Amino acid sequence: MLHLHTTIWQSCIESKRHLIKQNLCTWKQSLYSRNHLDKTIVGAALHNLGQFYLMQRKLEQARGVYERALKIKRRVLGEAHPDYADTMYHLGTVLYLQGKYKDSEALVRDSIRILEDGGQGESMICTKRLRQLAEIYIKSDRNEEGENVLRKILHIMELAKGWNSLETVVAAERLALTLQSLGNLKEAQELLERCLDARRALLPEDHIQIAANFLHIARVKMLVSNKLQKSNVYQARTELDMAKDLLSKSISVARGNLVPSMKEKGNKQSYGASMATVRSRQSAMIILLQSLNALSLLEMTKLEREESKDPYNSEAESALRECISAYKEFVTEKSLSDAPGVKAEYLLCLKHLVDLLSDNKTSSTDRSSKPALQELKDEIKRVEVELSKKGGRRS
Repeated sequence: MLHLHTTIWQSCIESKRHLIKQNLCTWKQSLYSRNHLDKTIVGAALHNLGQFYLMQRKLEQARGVYERALKIKRRVLGEAHPDYADTMYHLGTVLYLQGKYKDSEALVRDSIRILEDGGQGESMICTKRLRQLAEIYIKSDRNEEGENVLRKILHIMELAKGWNSLETVVAAERLALTLQSLGNLKEAQELLERCLDARRALLPEDHIQIAANFLHIARVKMLVSNKLQKSNVYQARTELDMAKDLLSKSISVARGNLVPSMKEKGNKQSYGASMATVRSRQSAMIILLQSLNALSLLEMTKLEREESKDPYNSEAESALRECISAYKEFVTEKSLSDAPGVKAEYLLCLKHLVDLLSDNKTSSTDRSSKPALQELKDEIKRVEVELSKKGGRRS
């Protein structure tokens, strides 16, 4: 049934694309006329065709169509018109997806300037474009510039919607994660804790966003612990213990989101999960694997600091093996097995387990046997092949 829905959707897109192309053939004559309205219609039609190409990830076709639309709109509407800025932004998005970050940045930034000059600097459209600009900066390893844009977005959201809005929470979380990457752990943790408080007021305690929030704070606390290890051993250990508690909560909530309810199990006549449910379950699977992976790293860190006579870390191995068993338990769902993000996290768990078992200092003889290691390495190769076919990221 899901395949049927996809086929119908693709058919609708294709028919609309042909309709736009037919209209374009008719309206092309208008380019040689003096009729301002006709030229505006051609520009709009080209822009719409570009959107269809973009949805289908036909980036080169989208780029060509958007460039033509931009030339027409500049000539007919002028460079200060919001419709001109809209096409400029979409062309910038295409260039970003093609990896042309410098050209993309210039277009997105100019589209924002046009909106700001027109008094729309605090609109949701402008905020969306600011998010894209921040993403370009971060992708280009210009995190400080990205931080400045994210601070601006959060300020706009706080004024427009306050902290009773999940949009504000998400804006704050994006800023916090950027601050974390820049080493500003104190402010990152404060923001993430405020996000958690807001989410708990807005969402049920078992919501997957709360699990993600637990995970983010735990990661920051692990970094704080590393910083404190030389100056305050007791506080470093306390931070690590708090991180472990947060990871346990994240694992519990994520797993709870993956286990089907009795109602879902009994509803065998359903025609497939909604896209929102599919995305939520994919997020839950990714967070579960990431949390277990982080827990393994935490256990290895604890063992290294304790300088134990027995360096073998069964708890670290146990967390990674739970990653694998969780993946195998839930991957029977096609929506999970087909998700590149889920596979990529599973691949990380496999690689970390192989590294752990290959280290003679940290592995037991029976667990690091050659057949067991080879089986894990074969699984790594299999997943890497699947990811490469789907165009997923490889670690």
